[in-house]
Amino acid sequence: MNFDFTDDQQAIKRTAKDFLASRYKAEKVRELAESGSYDDALWNEMAELGWPGIFISEDHGGQELGVVELVIVMEELGYAVAPTPFFSNAAAGLVIQQGGSEEQRQRWLPGIASGEQRGTVGIVTNGEAALVPDADSATVVEAGDAEVEVRNTIDPTRRFASVRAEGGEALSGDVQAGLDRAEIALAAELVGIGQRAMEMSIEYAKDRKQFDRPIGSYQAVSHRCAQMLLEVESARSAVYYAGWTADYEPETAALAASMAKAYAADASWHTTASALQVLGGIGFTWEHDLQFFLKRARTDGHLLGSPSHHRERVAELAGLSRAPATA
Repeated sequence: MNFDFTDDQQAIKRTAKDFLASRYKAEKVRELAESGSYDDALWNEMAELGWPGIFISEDHGGQELGVVELVIVMEELGYAVAPTPFFSNAAAGLVIQQGGSEEQRQRWLPGIASGEQRGTVGIVTNGEAALVPDADSATVVEAGDAEVEVRNTIDPTRRFASVRAEGGEALSGDVQAGLDRAEIALAAELVGIGQRAMEMSIEYAKDRKQFDRPIGSYQAVSHRCAQMLLEVESARSAVYYAGWTADYEPETAALAASMAKAYAADASWHTTASALQVLGGIGFTWEHDLQFFLKRARTDGHLLGSPSHHRERVAELAGLSRAPATA
């Protein structure tokens, strides 16, 4: 069985990698992070490439590809740690596509697919969504009376806000199916973050010398890098399997999504934290770019449910129960 990308998927990956490498160089990421803003011109370029509508049906203005293709783009966005509203917009599109009525899809998806309107998704508890990406710049769609308060987090490459809302128009379909697909997309971004942190570590371990030997030749460093590879590749397998289930085996997508999100969140955090140990003092400074990956990994890990939340959901979906405590 061939598990490789199709020719079209390979082309999407090459285009995404080349585009993001040229547009989101380290100095550009730092500039946007320090200003707390996005570059609208770059967002328009992404829209011209068709990325916002990559998974949306042609009837609603999209490319009608799939979640796997979205995962490919999200992994590259994570690798570049690109400051962009792409994920929040995609999450809104996924939820509306799965959970909206035909009238709601016709009304909202074309604008999301073209990038002319931007949506977002928040998990509401007691009338408030505490951590909503890009709520301050999204087009608020049928949210009723909404109060948006910008929140500062440790991640300067993505904007967050808390939202309190009353009223609005409910989605009548399977909203959770849309959230599952958003979780898969977020897990893909975490894989890209882990991959980049691992590469930073390996490059540094090859160049940095102690006692006239590259530090990568010492077991304490080489074993840490090997563990990074294990976790990143395992996370990638889980994420792409989850993307495949969303497109071809939707009855198992909920379980696969939570497995992918839980594992990728832990793997990305472990990898960026280990990279900090490999790089030592330089990695801890504001001047080094590792900080952006570490901070994005931490916030992504808790967005749309923490690893512990998703592990509990995996157990529930798999029909497992907690063992009773013993004295």
